Amino acid sequence: MTKTIVIGAGVGGLTAAALLLKAGHHVTVLEAQTYPGGCAGTFFHQGYRWDAGATLAGGFARGGPHFQVAERLGIKWPIHPVNPIAWTVHLPDGRAVPQWTDLESWRVEHRRAFPSAEKFWQTQERLADLSWDISSRHFPWPPQDGRDVVDLLRAIRPKTLLATPYILRTMAAIMPKDDPMLRTFVDANLLISAQATAEAANALYGSAALDLPRRGVNHIDGGMGGIAETLVNWIQANGGAVQYKQRIDKIDVRGNKAVAVHTNLHKRNKHSRRIFECDNLLCNLTPWALRDLLKGTAPPSLQRETRRRDPTWGAFMLYLGLDQSKLPKMNANHHQIVRDHTKPLGETNSIFLSISQADDPTRAPAGMQAANISTHTEVGQWWRLRADPARKAEYHEKREQYVEAMLATAEARLPGFRDAVVEILPATPVTYETWTDRPMGMVGGFAQKSILQARSPWTGLDNAWLVGDSVFPGQSTAGVTLSGMRVARKVLQ
Repeated sequence: MTKTIVIGAGVGGLTAAALLLKAGHHVTVLEAQTYPGGCAGTFFHQGYRWDAGATLAGGFARGGPHFQVAERLGIKWPIHPVNPIAWTVHLPDGRAVPQWTDLESWRVEHRRAFPSAEKFWQTQERLADLSWDISSRHFPWPPQDGRDVVDLLRAIRPKTLLATPYILRTMAAIMPKDDPMLRTFVDANLLISAQATAEAANALYGSAALDLPRRGVNHIDGGMGGIAETLVNWIQANGGAVQYKQRIDKIDVRGNKAVAVHTNLHKRNKHSRRIFECDNLLCNLTPWALRDLLKGTAPPSLQRETRRRDPTWGAFMLYLGLDQSKLPKMNANHHQIVRDHTKPLGETNSIFLSISQADDPTRAPAGMQAANISTHTEVGQWWRLRADPARKAEYHEKREQYVEAMLATAEARLPGFRDAVVEILPATPVTYETWTDRPMGMVGGFAQKSILQARSPWTGLDNAWLVGDSVFPGQSTAGVTLSGMRVARKVLQ
């Protein structure tokens, strides 16, 4: 029986693991933490179940990646739709723009909020339809070999060709230039979904990302980790293994193939070390993390890639406990707030706030609700402060400044919010690396700019593949599920 090892119990890796297990592989998933999900996991602390990163999930509607996986495995996701507003975007001029889940309601809303941009929204809607249609089929972009090219040709339909004029265009190229609030609205949405703003984000990818609220956004019962937990339960019930607290030390390579994975439960106890042999290796990792585990045996192509690629974004997170009785009345549980449109987004100038459902008692102690606030941040600045003993106080001071700025931003648009906060747990990219084992705490995958720069699952090894948000189409549970489906198919080929 073919032995397949999966490093990391993220949603993409677990998806591939389950599909390969169903196909007859002997599958073992090795996870360094004590819970699955990675950046889409949910951790327990002081009576709260906080989502580690992601707080909303799409891709469950008919034809979507989660829908397809559920059909193949015969599982039921623990979800309920977010209605009628996915989230509200608060613009610097005081405008609040609800992201309605109903298409007709959204059309009324964007005509009210951005009356001169009707042509743009029509183009965006048309491109989104094309992009979502393509994603519903096996579309291995970028192609890695001749088989992928054949699959790409099979996936193309006559209407797919309508996307051709936009393949190399950016979102900014199809937007009106005279409305700074429209640009801010689009930039804010793209930053959380494409890791790039309109000036750089690809028009096809960006249009699909702007359409996410109308494509079935869901809450997960008990937190985002429920997606990974559902997959883990299926894997274990069907003869596969998911082992926690298995921190990878190194990967053995022989003849350009990965042959074994070494783990270490306790660094100071050599007897806790284990070796897992493999015929195939799936790495729910970033390219940098894989390079480090391969040590001196990393293929030259992977080494070159990790030298030339810039670090991706990180996140500064606030995990909050909220007193229900003091929360202000809100039209949605999720809010994106931008303070100043003349300044770059991220670094507390823009935040995303998510509050758990009041009727989900698993998320917080009685009378309380769990909440996350996140802002994009450049990872290097935190590590430079952390690495210098003389700047330790500066690191902590900067962290407190971010905490205060993010709470003040939430309070400015949701008066009374701060009075409800009774618990605060901040996390910098340094903290995030500890929790997720992602180098430097990088999250969200690569910015979706030119599709010619998209990354395939390729690693340079003959029997090893990357899976997760480093692989096109990138971040989101739907995106990493597509990567898991692609890699499972590639392994079986």
